[in-house]
Amino acid sequence: MPNRPRALELGMATYLVKKRLIRREARFPVTLMLEPLEICNLACHGCGRIREYADVFHKRMSVEECLRVAEEAGAPIVNIPGGEPMIHKQIDEIVNGIIAQGRFVYMCTNGLLMDRAFGRIPPTDHFAFVVHLDGMREVHDAAVDRAGVFDKATAHMREAIGLGYRVCTNTTIYRGVDAEEYVELFRFLRDMGVEGCITAPGFDYDSVTHDREQFLARRESQELYSRVHELCDHMRIPFYNNPLFHEFLQGKREYRCSAWAMPTYTVEGWRSPCYLLADAHVGSLKELYEGTDWEAYGTDRDPRCANCLMHCGYEASTILDAFSKPRDLVALARS
Repeated sequence: MPNRPRALELGMATYLVKKRLIRREARFPVTLMLEPLEICNLACHGCGRIREYADVFHKRMSVEECLRVAEEAGAPIVNIPGGEPMIHKQIDEIVNGIIAQGRFVYMCTNGLLMDRAFGRIPPTDHFAFVVHLDGMREVHDAAVDRAGVFDKATAHMREAIGLGYRVCTNTTIYRGVDAEEYVELFRFLRDMGVEGCITAPGFDYDSVTHDREQFLARRESQELYSRVHELCDHMRIPFYNNPLFHEFLQGKREYRCSAWAMPTYTVEGWRSPCYLLADAHVGSLKELYEGTDWEAYGTDRDPRCANCLMHCGYEASTILDAFSKPRDLVALARS
């Protein structure tokens, strides 16, 4: 199990109880996805952002805009993906400002520039690096289309852990890669001392035009996940996603998509309907929630969603659904 900060667990639990049980709110942010820029120093085969937002690579959010959006969402957790966030010259001010609001920040990075944060963002239980690794050296460097990335990223990870930073990883599981490759990676990361390993299937969304054969259909995703978890059983891999979500990824559970729980704000505004699909960009969170037909999206509703098993749509579903199922709530508490 991952060794998450106790303050994070208590803060999230308190927030969810207030929103769902006390205020009875139907839809609210659980995690904010904040993208202060879209440009990246890599061109990974499976990335849609560098194609969707190519015409706005010059744009940067100001520190003030980022802090305003974090306040508007009100979520206890802010994920900062991109693009590569470390390219933003004021990323330390953005992160430190959000932490000063009392929120927890997870900064997604390919690891190449993460040493720029050392010292500028102090180690704290309110901040974690999330380094994207899609396999061991050969597989990962092929996925990002550049040699040497795995070695440099993992060297920075070891340095960060040594300096007292929280370090997690995010791994996309693709078609054509053996389950054993991912098992070797997770064992490697466990032994390195990462806090937790986040996993997601390679989802074939519209903006990706290169190497579409690498992506997994729904049944393939579930079968591969089941195999990976079978091989990892009893290895004490610190998988970061909750156990109900892992059962969902293996086809043992069914949930409705709750993309509204992870609203995404980009340099173009609030992205509707979700992190993966951009049918529109709107100016406020209120407009996003009231102007999006949430019932139109999800498996069996929109063909673009047919194979989606992403945490941005379903992990919050597993948590919120557990509020009405005591046994599931106990499983979450134990995790």
